[in-house]
Amino acid sequence: MVTINVAVLLAVIVVWRLRRRTHSRSRFDEKLTVVIVLALGVLIAPTPAGQGILNVLGQLASGVTQAGR
Repeated sequence: MVTINVAVLLAVIVVWRLRRRTHSRSRFDEKLTVVIVLALGVLIAPTPAGQGILNVLGQLASGVTQAGR
């Protein structure tokens, strides 16, 4: 039996949808892509990889804030 990780499947769908030409997308297509990306974010957030991404982005944001002072 083959199991498919839902997060990996959504990531493949997002990459496939974003490779399409911009002018050939309708508003519905754009909204659907946003919903899929949000669902992917919700699935990735509690994982160790998601926590690592959050830490890196937090350090980057604090570095930008410190540089602005």
